[in-house]
Amino acid sequence: MGDDGRPNTPAGGGTQLAPDALADRIAAIASDRKAIDVRVLDLREVVSYTDYFVICSGNTDRQTKAIHDAIRQELKDAHGLLPRQVEGDREARWILMDYLDCVVHVFTADARDYYRLEQLWGEAPARTQE
Repeated sequence: MGDDGRPNTPAGGGTQLAPDALADRIAAIASDRKAIDVRVLDLREVVSYTDYFVICSGNTDRQTKAIHDAIRQELKDAHGLLPRQVEGDREARWILMDYLDCVVHVFTADARDYYRLEQLWGEAPARTQE
């Protein structure tokens, strides 16, 4: 369920994913696309607007775009799930995908170093996707 009380899949969509399963699936897709340092931050006890952040990096703008494209397409095909909002996909230095229960951040390495989201959310439990 999204924060607005609506399910996080569109009508007629695929199977529903629990927030933790959604975060794990996104992390796995990013890893499959050779994302660097894929981290899942559990924000359930920290903020009210989402349950998880998935943060990862690509070596180039092209790779960050490919990671974004793979996440979007695989979640759409397998679960009928589309992000509520996407930002930064043109520049591809920091792409944000809002799936309500899970917010995805795909960075280039230099953008990730600059914004340091893991440090900003340091109190949140985190795990690394292999």
